[in-house]
Formats: sequence, C-alpha cells, structure tokens
Amino acid sequence: MSIIANPMDCLDKQGDAAYLFLADGSNPIEARSFGAPVSVSGEVVFNTGMVGYPEALTDPSYRGQILVLTYPLIGNYGVPDESVQDALGLPKYFESREIHIAGLVVSSYSWQHSHWAAQKSLASWLKEYNIPGVYGVDTRELTKKLREHGSLLGRLEVETEGGDDKFGQVGSPDMFEDPNKRNLVAEVSTKEVMVYGKGNTPKIIGYDCGMKYNIIRYLVETQKVELTVVPFDYDLKANPQDIHWDGLFLSNGPGDPAMCSATIESIRHALELEPPKPIFGICLGNQLLSLAAGASTYKLKYGNRGMNQPCVDLRTGRCYITPQNHGFAVDTKSLPPLWKPLFVNANDNTNEGIVHTTKPFFSVQFHPEASGGPFDTAFLFEKFVGHVRGELQPLVLQDGLSYERKTYKKVLLVGSGGLSIGQAGEFDYSGSQCIKALKEEGIEVILINPNIATVQTSQEKEEAGRGADRVYFLPVNPDVVMDIIHKEKPDGIIVSMGGQTALNVGVELWRRGELQKAKVEVLGTQIPVIEATEDREIFSEKLKEIGETIALSYSATSIDEAVEAANKIGYPVLIRAAYALGGLGSGFASNDDELKAMAAKAFTTSNQILIDQDLRGWKELEYEVVRDSSDNCITVCNMENFDPLGIHTGDSIVIAPSQTLTNREYFMLRRTALKVVRHLGIVGECNIQYALHPESERYCIIEVNARLSRSSALASKATGYPLAYVATKLSLGKNLVSIQNSITKTTTACFEPSLDYCVLKMPRWDLKKFNRVSNQLGSSMLSVGEVMAIGRSFEEVMQKACRMVNPNMDGLEGEDSNIFEGDVDLEEALRVPTDERLFAVQLALEKGWGVDKVFELTKIDRWFLNKLQNIANMRHACKVAGSLEKLVDENPRQRLRYLKMAGFSDRQIARYVGLPPSLASEHQVRAMRKKFGVIPVVKQIDTLAAEFPAQTNYLYMTYSGDANDVHVDHTDNDLIPRYKSRVLNRSASALDSPTFERRARALSTEQNIRNFVSAKDRGVIVLGCGAYCIGSSVEFDWCAVSCIRQLRRDGFKSIIINYNPETVSTDYDESDRLYFEELSLERVMDIYERELPVGVVVSVGGQIPNNLAGPLRDSGANILGTDPSDIERAEDRFQFSKMLDNLSIGQPEWSVLKSKDEAIEFSNKVGFPVLVRPSFVLSGAAMRVASTETELRNFLDLAADVSGDKPVVVTKFIEDAKEIEFDGVANGGEILNYAIGEHLENAGVHSGDATVVLPAQKLYVKTIKHVKRYASSIAKALRITGPFNIQFMAKGNQVQVIECNLRASRTFPFVSKTFNHNFISLATQVMAGMEVEPFRFSLLDIDYVCVKAPMFSFTRLRGADPSLGVEMASTGEVACFGEDQNQAFMQALLSTNFKLPTNKHTILLSIATEQKRFEFAESVLTLVKLNKYKLYGTPGTAQYYKQHHNIDLIVVQKSTNEDDDYPGTAVHEIKQGNIDLVINVSDGTGRKDEITSGYLIRRAAVDFGSSLVTNVKCAIELVVCLDRGMDKKGAFVPRHLQEFYTIPSIGWTQRI
Repeated sequence: MSIIANPMDCLDKQGDAAYLFLADGSNPIEARSFGAPVSVSGEVVFNTGMVGYPEALTDPSYRGQILVLTYPLIGNYGVPDESVQDALGLPKYFESREIHIAGLVVSSYSWQHSHWAAQKSLASWLKEYNIPGVYGVDTRELTKKLREHGSLLGRLEVETEGGDDKFGQVGSPDMFEDPNKRNLVAEVSTKEVMVYGKGNTPKIIGYDCGMKYNIIRYLVETQKVELTVVPFDYDLKANPQDIHWDGLFLSNGPGDPAMCSATIESIRHALELEPPKPIFGICLGNQLLSLAAGASTYKLKYGNRGMNQPCVDLRTGRCYITPQNHGFAVDTKSLPPLWKPLFVNANDNTNEGIVHTTKPFFSVQFHPEASGGPFDTAFLFEKFVGHVRGELQPLVLQDGLSYERKTYKKVLLVGSGGLSIGQAGEFDYSGSQCIKALKEEGIEVILINPNIATVQTSQEKEEAGRGADRVYFLPVNPDVVMDIIHKEKPDGIIVSMGGQTALNVGVELWRRGELQKAKVEVLGTQIPVIEATEDREIFSEKLKEIGETIALSYSATSIDEAVEAANKIGYPVLIRAAYALGGLGSGFASNDDELKAMAAKAFTTSNQILIDQDLRGWKELEYEVVRDSSDNCITVCNMENFDPLGIHTGDSIVIAPSQTLTNREYFMLRRTALKVVRHLGIVGECNIQYALHPESERYCIIEVNARLSRSSALASKATGYPLAYVATKLSLGKNLVSIQNSITKTTTACFEPSLDYCVLKMPRWDLKKFNRVSNQLGSSMLSVGEVMAIGRSFEEVMQKACRMVNPNMDGLEGEDSNIFEGDVDLEEALRVPTDERLFAVQLALEKGWGVDKVFELTKIDRWFLNKLQNIANMRHACKVAGSLEKLVDENPRQRLRYLKMAGFSDRQIARYVGLPPSLASEHQVRAMRKKFGVIPVVKQIDTLAAEFPAQTNYLYMTYSGDANDVHVDHTDNDLIPRYKSRVLNRSASALDSPTFERRARALSTEQNIRNFVSAKDRGVIVLGCGAYCIGSSVEFDWCAVSCIRQLRRDGFKSIIINYNPETVSTDYDESDRLYFEELSLERVMDIYERELPVGVVVSVGGQIPNNLAGPLRDSGANILGTDPSDIERAEDRFQFSKMLDNLSIGQPEWSVLKSKDEAIEFSNKVGFPVLVRPSFVLSGAAMRVASTETELRNFLDLAADVSGDKPVVVTKFIEDAKEIEFDGVANGGEILNYAIGEHLENAGVHSGDATVVLPAQKLYVKTIKHVKRYASSIAKALRITGPFNIQFMAKGNQVQVIECNLRASRTFPFVSKTFNHNFISLATQVMAGMEVEPFRFSLLDIDYVCVKAPMFSFTRLRGADPSLGVEMASTGEVACFGEDQNQAFMQALLSTNFKLPTNKHTILLSIATEQKRFEFAESVLTLVKLNKYKLYGTPGTAQYYKQHHNIDLIVVQKSTNEDDDYPGTAVHEIKQGNIDLVINVSDGTGRKDEITSGYLIRRAAVDFGSSLVTNVKCAIELVVCLDRGMDKKGAFVPRHLQEFYTIPSIGWTQRI
C-alpha cells in the first residue's frame, strides 16, 4: 500500500461506530467496528494470551462470551485457510468448525496482516460468521474492571445504516442476556457419535461438552487410541450404541457444570464400575468429575483465562505453565474421602485438578492439549492412556533437592570490567541485581570489577544492604581471580553475571582445575554445560541427541580447515570466533579469498573459528529461558528482530513480544527452548536464538547463551521480570515456585509474563565518530548502546525509539531526517543493512515505493513495513493540511489523538503543518491537543496484563488508553509552591510574562488536584542518562542512582525518567516511581504536570537532560540546582569565554564563528593548530584540531551541522600542555568539596579518552593554587548549586580554562570512590535545599593513588584509526588503586585487556617526531637495559636512536597502502604474530604519509592482536612499570578498596 488517495482518511477512524455496554451501569465504552455489523449480548471475559486468536475464537469453551484480548495488537498474522485439514479430517489450524465467541473486543486492530499461512484477514473471517469485533477500547482498563468486579454481562452494539436514534445511550438491564442461563454445552456438543482412529486400541469414549480438536489429535494421532466422541448427554449406562470402551475422557466446555446433569449421571455410573475403568477429565471435565464424585463447584470472581497460569503438581512440587479458560472451580474442601487435590494454582491457590487415591480417576482444570498455549502438561494424555492400557505407572515423587540445599557463606561475583561494544551497562544491572539477591540471603559478597563507574562497585555505608562487602578494582583475568580466591576463600563463585569476560575466566579456571582444587563451587549453570553451549561441535551433538538441529556449521583450528568447511557448506558462509563476545571477529565471506582474510583475523581472538551456513533473510527470534534445579522451566520473554537474520541481534531493532508469529510457531519454538535447556542442564537464566524460515515452520537453532546477556537486561525491563535477581536465587538452590513475583508481591516467580503493551529496542551507534569505518551491519556488533520504548501500538514505540536514540530527531522520518542527499542510491540503501537503513525504508515509503517493493529489497516483514507506511501516510496528511487550523477543522480530537497514538511528537506535528521551528510552535500544538482533551495516560507494567492487582511503580505513558493506572493527589486551592522560586520573587511585570503564565498554568491546570502536600511527598523528578553512547555511559547512571538513593534517604519521593534498559536507574525498586519514557521536553512536561513535583534535577544524567534545563524552565518547570540561565552561560562557548575575560581568568585565544573567512583570518593570526568547538554537545562531537586552512574549512562545515543555530568557537590549540580535571560541588556559588585530577596525556586527548591520576601527583603547588582560585571565581560567577566540572590546562605555571560543565561529569564516580565520599549525594542534598556540611578530607593526605584508564573497542570498528584526539573514542573506563601511580597505572592498563609483551618479548617502535623520540629516549635505554626485549623500529625511529644513542633496532619498513605487507614491513611482522607490543606515536605531526603508514601499523596491531600504545606519556609510564618488574607473575598482591581507605595517614582521619 502506498500513499492513499485521500490523505486525510488515515487520520479518521475506520469502521462503523460501536459501543460496549456493561451491566454494572457504567458509561458505555466507545469503539469502532471491524467485524460484522451486528449487535450481541454475552458474558464479558478476558484472555491474557499474546498469540492464538484463531484458536481462542474457535474454542467452544468461549461460547456466548464477549472476549476481550488484553494484548493490544491483534490481527497481525491474519487467519489461516479453513479448508486445510489434518490426517483426521479436522481443520488443521482451528479448534472447531465455527467461531464460538459472541463478540471480540481489542485495543488495536491490524488492517494489514502478514503471514505465509494467512488466507484472509481477521475482519473478513468475523464477517463470514456474523460475529462483531470492535477496536479502540482501553482493554487494560476494561480488564481491571472485570478483575475487580468479577464477570460482567455486556452488550456490543454496532451502528448500522438507518439505525436506532438511541444508539450509544445507556440502556436498561433487560438489554443484557446471560448466556450461562442457556445450556451452552448442548449448543456446542456433537449431535451424533463420531469415531476417530477406528481400529486402534485401546478404545476410549470421549464426552463432547465442547471438545477442542487438539484433544482429538493428541489422543488419536499421538496416543494411537480409537476415540469415540459422544454427545454430552449420551447415556453411558444404557449405552444405546453398544460402544465398547476401555477408558472415559471428559472434555472441556462452556458454562455452568451443573447444567450437564445427564453427563454427571453417566460419570457416576462409570465411577461405580468394578473393576474400575480409567477416567480423565479436562477443564469442564474436571468440574463434572468432581460433581459426580460428590464434591461441589463455585463460580470464580473472574476466572482464569490465559496461557500462563502456573500450576503445581502436588505429587512432585513441580510447577507447570498451563493455558486455561474457565469461570468455575472445584471446592477442594468438599472433596469426598479418597479424593485429593492433584494440582493447585500457584497464584491464587484455587483447585487445578483432582485424583482418586486408589482408582485410576483424575482430572485437571487446565488444558494440557493447549492450542493456544504451552504444551507442558501434555504428558497427562500419556498417563491416562497408560492407565487404560494397564501399563504399570511409575511412582512419581518429589526429587528431594529442596531438602538438600547447600548454604553458602561467601560468594565471589566476577564482574565484566570496562564497557565495550558488545558488553556494556547491562552487566552493571545484572550484577547489582545479583548482589541484592545474595545479600537478602545473608551471604557475604566479594566483587571483582575494575569498572569504577558502575553502581555495583559502590560501597556506601548507607546502602550496605545492597552493596558488595568487599570490592576489588583489579583486572578480570584467571590469575587475579585465583589470587582473590586464595585470599578470601569463598565457597561459591558466580561467572554468569559478568558477560563473556567473566564466563571465559570461569571456564579457564575450571579447565585448569583450580576452582575444584580450591573447593569453590560454580553457582548456577555448571562449566561443562557452558562449554557445551560455547563449543559448536559439542553443542551440535547435544542437539542431535534430542532431535534438534543447528544451522550447518563446522569448527576449524586452521585456515585450511576453514576453507574445507566452507566448501562443504557452500558459499556464502558466516565466520565466527569461538568464545567471542558480541560476534567479535565475525563476518560473511563469499569466496575462498575473503574467507582466508577473515579467518586470519578471527584466529587472533580465538584458537577456534566457526564456519556457519548463511541464513540471511530468515526471521531471527529469541527466547529468554529460566530453569531451576527442580526442573521447573519457563520462558520469560520472546523477542522478534525487525531485521531478518544476517545482522547481529545487538545491532537489530528488536520487538517484544513477537508480532508476526502464530500460536503454532510461538509455542513450537517455546517447546524447543524448554527441551534444549533441560537437556543441557542449565540452571538459572539463558537465551536461545532461532532462525525461522519466513514461509514455513522450518527452523534451526542459532545458539544458546548460558549466561545473562544483553537480551536478558532487555527482557527484564520489557516484562518487569527481574531475571538476574531470580537467576541468582536459583543458583543458590531455590526453586521458582518459592520465589515471589517482585512486581505483584503476591504471585509466584514461576510464571510467564503476559504483556499488554509492545516494547521496541533500538540500537544506538556512534560510527560517524570514526574515519574509515564502514557503517554496514553484519554479524559483528557495532552499537554502543540501546533504548527501549514502551507503548500500545507499533507506530508509537517506533517513533518513540527514534527520538530516544537521537533527541534531535522528532520521530521516524525519511526525507525530513536529512540523512540522505538527493542523489542517494535508494535501492542500494535498502538492500545493504546499515545504521541508517531504517530511514531509507521510511524515505522509500514516503516516496510511494510501496510495501512490496521495499520488502523485496530488505526482507523486513510486510507487517512491520505496513506500520511504517501508516506513519508515512499520517505525515503526508499533516503536510497536506498545511496548517494546524486546517488539520483540526474536522474531527479535531480524533485526528490529534490518532497522531499521538501513532507516536507523533508535538514538535513533529508543528513542523509538518508549517509552523516555524521554535518552542512556541511546540507549545501551540500542545495547547491545541490539551484543549481537545488529548493527553497521555499512565499505564503500569505489572507482568500479568492486569489479571491480578499489582502495586507497581513501573510506568509508561501512552495515548492508546482512556484511564490512568496510578493517581496523584494534589489540590487546586493552593497554587503557591512550597519551594523557593525565583519567578515568584520577581516584579509585577515579570509576573505578567509568558514564562510566568506558563509556569502558573503548569501548576494550576492539573485535573483532579486535591491538595498540595509537603515538598517531600510531592517528590523530585530526576532525569536519567538516556542511551549509552561514546561520551555518556554508565557513569551517568551511577550519578542518577546516587541521586535517587539520597533523595529517598532524605524522605523525598523520587521519580526517575529514563529509557535505557541497561541501567540500574531503570530498576523499578530503585525509585518511588519509574517512568520508562522519553527525555524530551514534551514527555518530561507531561510527567511534570501530572506529578507536580517540587522540581526537576537535570544535572546528574549527562548532556541530554542538561540541554533540557532552559526549555523546561520556559515551559513552567522548576529546575533544582544551578539556574538554567547560568547553565546556558556555561554551555554557550561565546558567553562563557566572555565571562572568563571579565573575570581575568586565562583561556586560549578564541573567536566566534561568523564566517569561514573570519575564522581563517583569526587562525592565521594566532597560528595553527586551532581547535574548532561547537556548543551544547557531548564527548567533543565534531570537535577537531585543524593543522591547515583546508582542514579548518572542512571542520567548520561539520561543526555547523552539529550545533544548528548555536555558535561555534575557534580556539588556539595549545600544544604540550598538561590537562587538569576539577570536579566539585557548590552551594549558591560557594564550593563545598572538590577534587583535582591530572591527565597523564598532554592536552589534545579528549578528557574521556585520557588516563586520569587522582589525587594529582605531578602538579606544581602554584598550579594547584591557580586552579582552586579560578574554580572558586567561576563557581561564584555562575552561582553554581550542585555538581560541576571544570577542565584546565597548564603549561609551566600558566593555567587556562578549557571548559566548564554545570552538571555531573564522567569522573564523579571515580572521584567519589577514590575519596570514599559520594559527591553526588552531597550535590543532591544541596539541590534539594537540605542543610549540608562539606566532607572533611585533604587531597594532600591521601596515601594511595587511583588511575582511571580508557577502554576502547577498536577491534570491532573495522577500519577505524586507533589513535586519540579531541573527539572522544573510548566506550568505557576502568580504574585501579595502588600505593603509587605506577602500581595503579599498570593494574588499570591490564584491566583494559592490554597484553604485556611477554609472549615473544618483541616491541615495535614507530615515533613520528624528533621531539617525541627525544622524550622517549630514556625509556628505550631502559628497555635495552632490561635485556629481554627484541626491539624493532621503523626507519626514521631506528635511525634516530642509532644516531643519538647508538641503539640498534631491527629495521622494518613502513607500508604505503593496505596491500603493502610484504616481508620486511612492520605490517607483515604484526600479521605474522611476531610483534607483542606496538608503540606508535603520531600525535604532533601533520604529514600525510605518516598518517597513512602510521594508520596501517596501528590498524594491523588492533586487527591481529598486538598490544598498542599511541601516546608517548603512556608509553613512558608503561616502561617505568616494566622496569619495576610489574610484568612478573605475583608482582601484585590483591587488595580490596577498604584496605586502601584504611592506609594510615597523617593529618586527617578517613571515613570508613
């Protein structure tokens, strides 16, 4: 479907008007019809299943009921062909031959469906059977009403031509008909005796009370019985048909069991037979058997209707996930003697089955045949038929494991280390959850993790209940971990919460036998199991044992073996390194040559590589699976990739739950997941990935990750199910049934979440920061972060996610994204997956290419593409309208609501209708939609689709709903806030200003306001960090969490807004309210106006929230901390530079960019190099050092693009200066506490990429005095209240200011943990207006040093130049402690996965300038003196050291191009593995040939596994460490953080 003929039609509702009336007398619920235009009455019930509507609609148990589906997106995969029959002549895809429901109610109907098996749409199917269906209902709110009220009678009325004038008016009670007064069983039961499987034995009579066809299939096809299906009222005693039978089956069915008196009489007859004949009942059959036995039944308040009901087998304690659909239950207390309950519902303790203790009679309340739903209890059919055949039934007992649970006193948790591509903040979240779970069990927790920016490494006394007892900031490698084990003597170790890093350490120590020798038990999944999942051949063999297959795959340990394997499979093939993280070292090869080149690189990261079949174009799906030691096994979440297979899942858009799978496919893959996980023996949590053929039910398993993964964090946040927390409890021997659901607090953790919303994960890339890096996506992960959007329509979550990934975007746009130039090859942009392909897809749809053409080029499922087409159509409609007035001249509320339901932002709508790009335009749209009552509602994530009450604080906002799940109590009587507001203290004229009016409006217009409470009860909104990217990572999550925790300690209600699923701040038990939402002006104001907090903290989440300070203030929000006008003065380069001039504070010469010519004139005056610096950006985006006029012109273009209308400043670049970090907390301009750290590298390396030493070790006293004086003046001038960071540079004793950030910086966790004082906690108290005392410590009296080192991911960024500059390139950081700088530096360096030159003891020196060669000369002499290193040098470097120091280096030639790697070149030696360490210093040169040849050397070092140092200061420091013998085994004794804090000092006492 392309752009529609009448563009405005897409904003107007499709279908006739309809209403749902409820018998409770409430207002009728407005809806729209998509089914038959008829009106019906019935009992209104809900079903929480996320798939299976064809099966549910044909389930006779729903006879006479108006079915509400809680999952909001219905109709996605259409309806299969009814004429397709199975071997028994039954419709293959259905449970009967007709639709039995009276009517269908959904939230959102998919007008376009997509599935290979679909023959028609759901709408046309309903019309064929004259069944009404309506959409546009807040099904969650309706479910809550049904839940609280119990079952309700309802009536669906659809407006028809010439209809009644009273349509839509509240009717009378007689408009409702109670279907339960009819004999529904009589309506659905067969009218004649039917025989299936004729000639089979044994022979079973099946009473059809509404028998589902899948029951027949199980009994006849699977169990091979002859099944005679009889009407419900067949007289068994008289047996008029003279049917021979060996066993009796009682089916499911609708309505009140008491209406089946004839059936009950026949059952009584069967019960009295001697010898007894086996009886098995399902659902209604359970109730009928109970009544026949003499028990009683009762009507449940709202019944159990879904696919995820946990039922405990009372014989074994095992818990099974079961599908159910019933409104009546057996009263267990009424069971006569010799009858016992067999199953019980783990959630509400209702009866789920009965059994006779001496005779072969039993029944269950659930549906073991499923369809829809899981097949976990299908074994009951086998048990029944076994009874009938007279087979000896095995004795079923509890496994006894719960009585053997081992207790652990001390556990070592292995962390993941520094963040890198493929292993990011998700492991801080999982590790933090793990620690919390262990501490709850009273276990002492030892943590090793050198990532100082993480929440899990915090050790504050106030948070002792959730922090580790001891933290080791040390390299995560096998030797260090064993040193800690020998010291701490733990009795358990957890290696599944620290990513591939921790897993590899665990595997290595197990293989060495060291864990066994130390008697340390691996908790959770055992190492042999992990090895089975990591080794492709073992994995393949394991799967073959249970009849499952992986994609064709072979392992190889040499290039020749790899070529042989590839030719067996057939090109193209996928190459992967074994035991690699995030697809590291992987890619696709089309021929032998490509394979050899890729294999050579892959072998540098692993000694085994895998050659896999190419399955690109297949669907990729994932299931998160949890299993306990008692063999309870559940799938918590399933996810579908937007992109077909061929793109690493970390680089793909992922949707949960899956949108295009049928019930058959969903549960086929789920059943396989449980089978595989059980067979492997995994305990805890794991992830299984599938490839599913897009036009059949063929599938193969891609892999199993036997650990917490990136997907685990996503699944936890998507469902509300805390996977890491539960997995930890399971690793201690607990079972799922005994663990409480953390959200509901009343139900068990042994359940599978039902979602009544849609979740979309979108990756965040930073590829534009790197020259020469291809943005093509493949099997190796490239993204640095991700976002998660929650909503009730696919369009909504897609547009939300686009804005989350890039706050400068207004939504999903093609043409308006400005990504593509006019001459772009759009077909190529669609065919080749890149980080920009989504926007190319949208551009093609906007241009009218149509869904089919885009599908052929991308293989993205048509269902997704149709949803994107909807977005394109609605954009087109807004543009055609041309003005806001025209847009709303008809159906204004409906049109605005439809746009908002599809995820369009106010700013987006304003631009489309021609309003100028401004805050005023955004406010205009906002005011218009509020005028028409179009405001978002707040919904909860409760894991159970509202089936059970949940007091959860986990929230999101949507326009697809009518009611809020949570309510806020305020009043409109008192409009004066209880906080100090500068606005309220201004003159009368200021009070008349638009700004004040907006603020007053924000305070006064909230509906249902009752009374303002104290500031603490009203709470504080904290804005989180958003997506991780280069420059904004886990350190800002630590800041947000520290802020939230301090607010809660001080009694404030804390409200967090964030959308990053990898974070601890988005863990729902960290705050009082968690809004998993956009950090946009619009959404923050939506939440602000709803919550009416005392204020907003914008200074702890990095640059995204900081940039909102001004717009939020202008929209009426109160900003806590530094005034937004002062933030703007610091962020705007021009204003800040002028302020420094006025304060007589030194800064490099600067000029504001007004034109290129002026900038060039200025640069020539001060002399190159110069620095081009844009405003309002993070991590030096578009900052460049220009050495020539040509470079300057190019860089100015780039900077202007980044900052838009913000000024760009050109600054004189000072060479060879030392950079200094000043982190502080101020109150009203007075500094309370500060820290001064120094960069090891000279200025010119971005502070995020620098090695930082704290406390500073080599600064002149005079320099420190200057720094303190300048910082004090700046704090006063900017009236700073809260956290701030200033960067200085010093050359000699001259100190100059580089920049000032009036927010927390990435060094705040580093500073806080080094000094054992949380700077963010102090800043939070200051911003909240609390009385505070500064921390008492002296920088000069600290007798240890902490060094923070950057973590890079150049191995993944194919083609990137691994050198450092003013734009940040690192993806993470680590920090280690030592008694001196050398100790701390060496440990930090090793923590970045740096390998010392201890293999062949070979070092290559390539130093570009004489100055740097001179600086490094003493280090070269030291290396020679050590007499154990073989030194190589490029010609210039070798000549210099020969000439000046008579040192002979082995000369290797430079390469001039990528093919120039002949023997004798540096690149050749590196590729051959002959070089352990490359020291390549290129900074300070502008010569093109040096950049080219230096780049080739650096890139070869990264690609082929040589260690690389590119900064002369770091190289010198490394040599000093080598000289001190720090490369020797046992050079370091492991010390935890508290040991450093307690080092005796003179002059002050450290707080412990």
